[in-house]
Amino acid sequence: MTPFYANGIYLPEIDLWLDPRQPRRRAIVSHAHSDHTAGHDETWCTTATAALMRTRLRSAGRFRELGFGQPVAWGDATVALHPAGHILGSAQVAVARDGCRLLYSGDFKLRASRTAEPIDVPETDLLVLETTYARPHYRFPPAEEVVASIGEWCRTVLEREETPILFCYALGKGQELLACLGELGVPIALHWAHAEMAAIYRALGVALPDYTVHAPGAPIPGVLIAPPQSRRAQWFQALAGVRTAFVSGWAADAGTRWRMGVDACFPLSDHADYGELLEYVERSGAKRVFTVHGFAHEFALDLRLRGLDATALPDAPAQLALF
Repeated sequence: MTPFYANGIYLPEIDLWLDPRQPRRRAIVSHAHSDHTAGHDETWCTTATAALMRTRLRSAGRFRELGFGQPVAWGDATVALHPAGHILGSAQVAVARDGCRLLYSGDFKLRASRTAEPIDVPETDLLVLETTYARPHYRFPPAEEVVASIGEWCRTVLEREETPILFCYALGKGQELLACLGELGVPIALHWAHAEMAAIYRALGVALPDYTVHAPGAPIPGVLIAPPQSRRAQWFQALAGVRTAFVSGWAADAGTRWRMGVDACFPLSDHADYGELLEYVERSGAKRVFTVHGFAHEFALDLRLRGLDATALPDAPAQLALF
């Protein structure tokens, strides 16, 4: 099997699209973040991903919901989903055909999560690897340390009779942060986009602490969790006495605080860092690695210097646009 990239991973031998960004007749979607989804006629994914996509993608078509670790036929191949540890329902995709095994990592994380299923890395021959944080300086501190720092910062801001606002992505990071801050002992308010995702997480059985849904213009009694784009909203511009922080793996970059225009940054990520990427490759046992997204070319070179067969995934030939 030979993978190509054309706004998604494509395996032409079996006509299989993985996370295509354009609508396709049939595709497998690893998780519900918008940069991995589109309104396909038929989407194969986990139950949690289907539930999240139905809310986030109003024009979603049919779904075939797959359980983890249950191989199903795709033409003359078999496919199986395995937990990726990224967000709730996130999956790696294992494909087997004619004795050859291919694993698409999707976005993943080896570190433990409070709100996502723990990762299970299958062995494979070929690995298509997402390389979002594939530079050596992206080595995240233990989550417990980061959460403790966030809690201390929130308490300090509240003691000054100001309001702490934590900016993070609405799906995945928001629910993880909510779960982590539950023991802080202060009221937590959510932007409506975060609250919408939190309600789905709860419906799918994830335990989350109590929260209120913030109404623009209303007082914020404790900590507010909101998406980064809220900084440009009229209701946010009207606030006084607030302190802001950005919660993301990109906090590992020295310029992020100034780029985001916030008072603090905390490197809590739902992606694998550089060390985890190396560990993942080793655990998979892959004989050949194709890197994609982020620092794909740099990491492929890194792997080659370590003696591995690795290539940054090239764009597919133009004719693949016809599929």
